[in-house]
Amino acid sequence: MYYVPDGTKKCGYYECKKCGTRFLDLETSEEVVCPDCAAEYDAEIGPDEVMAEEEKTARLISIVSGKEEVEKMDALLSLAITGGDYQWI
Repeated sequence: MYYVPDGTKKCGYYECKKCGTRFLDLETSEEVVCPDCAAEYDAEIGPDEVMAEEEKTARLISIVSGKEEVEKMDALLSLAITGGDYQWI
């Protein structure tokens, strides 16, 4: 699967407030760090700079339960990434 490992039975469905990305995550907490926004995070600092913290910008929309439901949701969200090529599903 694209977002979560095969055989996952429970995961969280999130939407980032900052960039609008929707994704699945193994966590089911209220807020998590968005993977797209985290990729832009720059941890390098200069001598006079303060290290910025990663923000938890993704909010939980719902909890997806059941192996088949997780597989279906993962496949649907993956269509946007694969350009609509659903033949691999």
